[in-house]
Amino acid sequence: MALDFLSPLHKASRQISVYLEDRTRELGLSPLEGHVLTYLRSYSPASIRDLVRVFGIKQSTFTSLLDRLETAGYARRTINPDDRRSFLVHITGRGRELAARITRLLRALEKDIHQRVQGRDVKGFQAVMRAVDEITSVRLRER
Repeated sequence: MALDFLSPLHKASRQISVYLEDRTRELGLSPLEGHVLTYLRSYSPASIRDLVRVFGIKQSTFTSLLDRLETAGYARRTINPDDRRSFLVHITGRGRELAARITRLLRALEKDIHQRVQGRDVKGFQAVMRAVDEITSVRLRER
């Protein structure tokens, strides 16, 4: 049986990441760092536990990423008032500005894709994504 959905989804994910590498590098970030900033723009503050789950990387790797974002002045960690053993990650004003630039890049890519896909095909893609969501029942974000 061919992997009609999973292989193309994986390939598309990788293609988008490679496409964004040059564009985020010009901003001084990796695609993952840019992704984290755009996520924080919407969901800051976020616990490190939630961020590790959403992005699917090891906590030690994520800590290094946060160190870089903090050093650059894009994010900051504070002690979680609900659990003093953990931290919350906040986006800074500088981080918010950079995330807005990255969001513009993503919107441009999204627009380019929309120009090449018919409405019926978009609905089919959305149906596939709903099926993945329903079958896996995996919730990456708690809130």
